[in-house]
Amino acid sequence: MVDDERLFVCDAEGLLDGGRGVRFALLAWGQPATGFVIRHRGQVHGYLNRCAHVPIELDWREGEFFESGGQYLMCATHGAVYEPDSGKCAGGPCRGGRLHPIAVHEGAGKIYWLPDERFRAPAQG
Repeated sequence: MVDDERLFVCDAEGLLDGGRGVRFALLAWGQPATGFVIRHRGQVHGYLNRCAHVPIELDWREGEFFESGGQYLMCATHGAVYEPDSGKCAGGPCRGGRLHPIAVHEGAGKIYWLPDERFRAPAQG
């Protein structure tokens, strides 16, 4: 992996297991959107910040994606819940759906996301 392919999200020490996530801007299929990273069971996971039920952002308040028990990611609008490690719907109105994963990399104390054909960096300006 070439450093130019990775886009910095946050310092790894700030992303606590089951804690607040970190949002970042991106283009999803050419349209402005946000992605987010969370840590679950020691691993970092990235997703498009868009519920599979209705295409709205998930977080309750900025960066708050986990439900109160810290077991699942939960949409603040309709209560759809997702498995943090796979993005698969675990209950609620998202039945059969899943979050869109974003490739992430953790190394040298930092967390990066990796653009692909679906998700690109927003224009700098």
